Amino acid sequence: MSSKNSPPDGAAGDKRVAIVTGGGSGIGFAITQKFVCAGIETIIAGRNQKKLSQAKEKLGPLCHAITCDVSHLASIPGFVNNIIKKFGHIDILVNNAGINMKKDFCEVMDEDFQQVITTNLTAVFVMSREVAKNMLKKKSGCIINISSMAAQYGLPKVIAYSASKTAIDGMTRAMAVELSPKGIRVNAIAPGFIITDMTDKALNSDTERKEKVLSRTPMGYMGLPSDIGDAALFLASDAAKYITGVVLPVDGGNSIGF
Repeated sequence: MSSKNSPPDGAAGDKRVAIVTGGGSGIGFAITQKFVCAGIETIIAGRNQKKLSQAKEKLGPLCHAITCDVSHLASIPGFVNNIIKKFGHIDILVNNAGINMKKDFCEVMDEDFQQVITTNLTAVFVMSREVAKNMLKKKSGCIINISSMAAQYGLPKVIAYSASKTAIDGMTRAMAVELSPKGIRVNAIAPGFIITDMTDKALNSDTERKEKVLSRTPMGYMGLPSDIGDAALFLASDAAKYITGVVLPVDGGNSIGF
C-alpha cells in the first residue's frame, strides 16, 4: 500500500495504461506479456503491422497494436496524443525499440551512425518528452529505458549502438533527477545476453563468441526475454516506488564477470 507521500504510478481505481515500443517481438513482447498478465492495458508500437497483429492475437484483449515508426520523429506527438484520446492517460512507458548495425569502425558511414542514434536515442527522448507531458498532469508515471551491456563495457563493431546505449544511461539519470520530484520515476534495464532469434543466430554461427559470452557470465547460461519482462514489471510497480535513476543489469552477472 502506498502512503500519502508516495503516490502509486496509476491513479486509484483506474486501469493502468502502458506503451511498449518494439513490443511485437523479443524482449518487448515478453515485457508486454508480463504487463497484460498483471492487468495493465498495454499498447505495443512498431513498424510492422503484421507482426504487431500477430503479437496482439497471442497477448489477448488487454494488448492493443498501433503502428508507429519511432525513427519518424515528427509522427511521435500524434501517436501519443491518439493514445491519450483513446485511453485517457499513460502510466508507463517502456522505450524498447532499437536497431543495431555491425560494421568495422572505419566502414561506418555518417548516415549509418545517425540512423542508429535517431532510432535508439533521439526517438527515446522525443517519446519520453511527449508522454511525460501527460504524466506531469497527474503527477505520476514510470518510464523505463532499455539499455545494453554495450554501455557497460566495450564491444567491437557496434560503435553507433554502443554510443546510443551509453547515452541512454546518462539520459535516464538526467530525466530521473528532473522528473522524479514531479512524480515520474525513470529507470533503465541493461539486458545481458538474452536468448532471442537474433542472438541465437549470431552466437550459434560464432562458437568462439558464444564460449566467451558464457565464460564471463558467472551464472553460466543466457537469460530469457521473460527475465527482462519480470524486471520491467517490478520497476513499473509500487514495489519499486522508491527506486529512480537506476540502470539495472539483468545479465546473470555478465557485467561484473571476469
